[in-house]
Amino acid sequence: MAHSGKKYKAMISKTEVGKVFTLSEAITFLKDNSSRKFDETVEVAVNLNVDPRAADQNVRGMVAMPFGTGKTARVAVFAKGKAADEALAAGADFVGAEDLADKITSGSVEFEICIASPDMMGVVGRLGKVLGPKGLMPNPKLGTVTPNVAAAVKNFKAGQVEYRTDKAGIVHAGLCKLSFEKEKIEGNVKAFIGAIIRAKPTGVKGSYLKSATISSTMGLGLKLDTAEVFGF
Repeated sequence: MAHSGKKYKAMISKTEVGKVFTLSEAITFLKDNSSRKFDETVEVAVNLNVDPRAADQNVRGMVAMPFGTGKTARVAVFAKGKAADEALAAGADFVGAEDLADKITSGSVEFEICIASPDMMGVVGRLGKVLGPKGLMPNPKLGTVTPNVAAAVKNFKAGQVEYRTDKAGIVHAGLCKLSFEKEKIEGNVKAFIGAIIRAKPTGVKGSYLKSATISSTMGLGLKLDTAEVFGF
């Protein structure tokens, strides 16, 4: 997103072009130079040496933020019977089967996470054109197709973050709020980058990790010291 205005230009004037930050320095800079009236989100982007067009190099997964995200995700669950009751008890916002599918098709429910028990994939499969483009289709690799829907709901409510490579081979995600204590932001960033490192595809040739940046919603994108952040 392009930024403009006096506040953004003022931030630019406080750092030199091409400066590389340690994680601690970058977080301090973002905190010290935020003058927004809302609590900005801390975002991290990691540029990878992968070919997103190759199925075996599509880096994707879920990682739990050790200190939460500061935001509670709205969760929809496809389940019946006891599993549906357990999902509701775990805090799911929407639970159902064919009735939930009808509501989603009509656009009457909004959510960030969609979970399904395996026996419900016949129903969910019909929603591919609706959920697919939004990145909401349940997937066993992401833990969103599971017989234990209650545990999945609890995990996502506690602060799990999804990551995936985009067309340029970059993985990015919002990890937490800028108001978090510095140490907690650092902990979340380390968890995120650690998950990406562990997800390295076996077919990658050469250096897997290229660069990383950190920013806040309306702040500068700060280049991180790769030797430090990739060495966690």
